[in-house]
Amino acid sequence: MGEFPVLDRLDGLEGHVFEKPVKRIHDGTDVTFFLTSTAYRDIMTFILQLNRSVLPRKHDVDGAIKTTTWPLQSKDVTFSFPIQSIRALLNKLIDLVDEVPPDTGPRRFGNISFRRWSKLVEDQIDDLLAEYLPEELNSAFVELGPYLLGSFGSPQRLDYGTGHELSFIAFLACLWKLGFFSGAQPGVEERSIVLGIFELYLSLVRKLIKTYTLEPAGSHGVWGLDDNSFLPYVFGSAQLAPAITETDETPIEGSLPDAPDSSSVTKANLVDKEKDSNMYFSAIAFIYDVKRGPFWEHSPMLFDISGIKDGWGKINKGMIKMYNAEVLSKFPVVQHFPFGSLFRWEKDPNAKPPPSSTHASSQPLRHPTDTHAPSAVRPGAYPSNGLAGSPSTAAPWARPAAQAPAGFVNGVTQAPWASQSRAAPPPRGGFVPSQRRPMPALNELSRGPNSSRP
Repeated sequence: MGEFPVLDRLDGLEGHVFEKPVKRIHDGTDVTFFLTSTAYRDIMTFILQLNRSVLPRKHDVDGAIKTTTWPLQSKDVTFSFPIQSIRALLNKLIDLVDEVPPDTGPRRFGNISFRRWSKLVEDQIDDLLAEYLPEELNSAFVELGPYLLGSFGSPQRLDYGTGHELSFIAFLACLWKLGFFSGAQPGVEERSIVLGIFELYLSLVRKLIKTYTLEPAGSHGVWGLDDNSFLPYVFGSAQLAPAITETDETPIEGSLPDAPDSSSVTKANLVDKEKDSNMYFSAIAFIYDVKRGPFWEHSPMLFDISGIKDGWGKINKGMIKMYNAEVLSKFPVVQHFPFGSLFRWEKDPNAKPPPSSTHASSQPLRHPTDTHAPSAVRPGAYPSNGLAGSPSTAAPWARPAAQAPAGFVNGVTQAPWASQSRAAPPPRGGFVPSQRRPMPALNELSRGPNSSRP
């Protein structure tokens, strides 16, 4: 097998001109360009690189196959000095939340004290970066600062969502490009980034969400995967996928022999048992912490995924495709992503044009009155489920959904890439099935803008 793609690093900082990242995505046409850009290529490469790093590994030890897994707080993962530095930065930001208590006055949405916390961080951002990053990276603060600041939520809208999560991944990818993280051994530093940094970042944003009651940014409501995050489901499913050697392809089905069943997420006691060792279950535990009512009712997409019988490998494959379709390909999410010298707004010469799709042709246009533009949509005129041009949050790259489970009308909550349909429990608590919005399945979308990638 050939080597797996790794995000390129800069040849050197000397002579490199850093640029303040700026907004480039203004309408649906810009989203189409983004999906063929070097920035998109680098983001996906880095995410796949991180995903692969936490897959269990198998080794031949004296003729016997030994499997090494990478749970949270794994004793087999040691943190390098760069990893410890970013962890110290995140812990300082966590402590800073305690210094800005939530406002006790009446409010309808998020707590306005989040603006004070955000302003404190913004005022200190250069000093914080200088405290935890080497001096030779000072010139890069003009790009690192905006990505880090953009990863905590919006102080204007008092919300947090997958676009902010994407900004933090961009911050980490920038540090990778700048050579801050060691890449001496394939997968080792990346594994520490996921388990040591990204999980701690999730702890920070969960504290921000709970302390300042941040709203879901661009929430898909009951039809979305999760109100706030996506990547913990990617990395968490990878932790439970079948073990590989360093040269094996990423598995697309199966699970570790002792992995918890996917249906365990519907049982709060089993989630509590697994949440400290697995990112997927940790994310589910946060849902149980902030939501009430039956799991199948407030998280129908995750409930449907819990019925998959082909293992965590299949869930991981589906999550990666769904991330591409529901995060990177959606105008409401990527419109705020800025571009500079590290994530450039330029065409990837090896990129293939993204395939045609319903939601791609119906993205908002900058000049919606142009009668020559097909499927023109007013900017901001999205369907009531919060998605641009898509009739549902059913993963558009997936196979058509099966028959709707009992209790739903003219639609399903399924992630259609799950081949096994999972029947919903009977309605209870006064829930009226006919009030559910129909959720028609979408036809299968092929791999993505660049078919050479999963």
